[in-house]
Amino acid sequence: MNKYNLVCFLFTKFDTVSELIKFVKYYKNYPSGASHKLLICFKLIDAKRVKYLRQHLKDIKYIEFIDPFTINDYDFGSYKRVAKLYRNYNILFLNSHSYPNTNSWLNKLLKHFKDKTLVATSASYESLYTSFKLKKFYKFFSYLLKKNYYKRNFYPFPNPHIRTANFLIKGSIFLEFIKNKKINNKDDAWQIESGKNSLTNFFKKKNYKIFIINSDGDRFTLNNCKFSETFNYRKQKKCIISDKHTRKYIKLTNSDKKLFEFNTWGLNI
Repeated sequence: MNKYNLVCFLFTKFDTVSELIKFVKYYKNYPSGASHKLLICFKLIDAKRVKYLRQHLKDIKYIEFIDPFTINDYDFGSYKRVAKLYRNYNILFLNSHSYPNTNSWLNKLLKHFKDKTLVATSASYESLYTSFKLKKFYKFFSYLLKKNYYKRNFYPFPNPHIRTANFLIKGSIFLEFIKNKKINNKDDAWQIESGKNSLTNFFKKKNYKIFIINSDGDRFTLNNCKFSETFNYRKQKKCIISDKHTRKYIKLTNSDKKLFEFNTWGLNI
């Protein structure tokens, strides 16, 4: 196992301090099971607030990275700059609302992380193109423009892709994908996650093995990742990393869970 492992937790100006406190709490409570360095990336945050946030980080050992970029290029812009600094590391990227949800979480991911692999903790078949619906008739023409944009850039359902809330990849390999991509708005970020030229599809074309890992330490391909029980399926009790969307599903009524399951996986998939 490569000893160069990095866990990168992103914290932005749009996040509340409670998100940082939760991450520290769960990071301490659930041992990773693998040697690594922890890096906390502060995005679009001034020095005064960083100084305030440090008081909540006294109980953990970490590397501080204050992202120097002053324009919001979303999570992936910061991930790109972190990857440039840690090209030779296996990097587990965690967005602002994520935290460990089981013991040996990093070890379970690394166990399946080999050459030419991309590893994530959840996936989805959802398509922005298919799911985008007209909500107000007076917005019909703007709807058509947006629908055509989604048609050009996103495959229809089923559109299998890893969820980029948290994923594991080598820094230099991530740079191969992200190097020339412009991230100016939310649609650009969505294209990276689930578009025709997404992270998933880029590495599928390069014949990478793509695995979803659950809390049992079992691996699933995109063809059967629904049954990992890591996202919008059954009681979803097997996610390694908790994020805001996995937590949203848990709080739903049973009927609403069925709707989310259908939107994510369709019927009989």
